[in-house]
Amino acid sequence: MRKLLSTAMLGLVATAVLAEETPKVLSFSAKTITGENVDLTKYKGKVLLVVNVASYCGYTNQYEGLQALHEKYGDKGLAVLGFPCNQFGKQEPKSEGEIQEFCKTKFKVGFDMFSKVDVNGDEACDLYKHLTSKESDPDFAGPVKWNFEKFLISKDGKIVGRYRSAVKPESTELTKAIETELGK
Repeated sequence: MRKLLSTAMLGLVATAVLAEETPKVLSFSAKTITGENVDLTKYKGKVLLVVNVASYCGYTNQYEGLQALHEKYGDKGLAVLGFPCNQFGKQEPKSEGEIQEFCKTKFKVGFDMFSKVDVNGDEACDLYKHLTSKESDPDFAGPVKWNFEKFLISKDGKIVGRYRSAVKPESTELTKAIETELGK
């Protein structure tokens, strides 16, 4: 009986330790652009660049820069996550299948793309509620202003940078921040 109790207690302690080690930003799930449910813990230990994207935006060409980041740093631990959003000027009216085809054909996107989400308001997905909340990080809190806004997340799940739409993926500011996080 004593051995059984000890094993059960160890299991509870191990579960609690694992829960503590998973950063809050990875405690969510999301649906991929192909409809599969993904537990974001799959990105544990990676640097993340989370971006709300749209097909009919003046910043749509940033897909090229995002893909270049994916190609340059993907094997080094960067994961680019694209979340289509139709909240800004209705610039993403397409279905997931159409978005996927557009991204692959026009920009050869190979980074992970997810189903269309809201990033602001009551209907915002849980990940974006977390990214924009004061509780997550007061320095980077507040609503997303437009398409192609970027959140840089460290390997330990902290928001370490927020870059507005005008900051290009290939900008020195963003690439240096990514390189710094990958080097930690």
